[in-house]
Amino acid sequence: MCSAPRDVAQIRLDNAMRLFDEFVAATIKHPDAAALRGLERRFAERLQIQPSYWSQIKSRSRQIGERLARQFEQLSHKPQGWMDQEHGLAGAQVSNGALSSGTASSHAAGAPEPSPSLPQDDDERFIVGLVLTYYRRHPQRARTRLLDLLGEVLTPTLPTAPAPAPKAAATPAAAVDEWRKLQQSIAPLKPKKR
Repeated sequence: MCSAPRDVAQIRLDNAMRLFDEFVAATIKHPDAAALRGLERRFAERLQIQPSYWSQIKSRSRQIGERLARQFEQLSHKPQGWMDQEHGLAGAQVSNGALSSGTASSHAAGAPEPSPSLPQDDDERFIVGLVLTYYRRHPQRARTRLLDLLGEVLTPTLPTAPAPAPKAAATPAAAVDEWRKLQQSIAPLKPKKR
């Protein structure tokens, strides 16, 4: 199929994400963002690494070396060398697909489709990781900037039906006012408990 073999670092990253997906699927049925944050910490503890180190692995700023790959295999009850092998399309669906309701070994054709709101591939996971990192460091600033950045995308589109000239001029302003009201109606974040 592919003319060039994939590098071991990418295979190990894919398999680590597969292990995380299996862990999530085995732990909770319907994960949300808050639950996933806690699960990432618990998953890192299970693998006997720091949560920040797991975050660096996911964001590709660190690679999984030989010793760490063997540690992941042992603690996840996988055979030696499992982290270095590609595991076919079914595995790609589990690692890319997000969190299905079954584990990788029980991923069946009757399983529900992955949620469109969850990251579908490595690029999407990378972007989500970046946004979450920024948000966790500066929650208020991140919230404000993200709402500003995504305002154009999230603002409802104006109807295409022709309107009288005075209303047409007021409609974009009304949409902006509506967007500002929506921004103000969102409750501020609660401070983190330390």
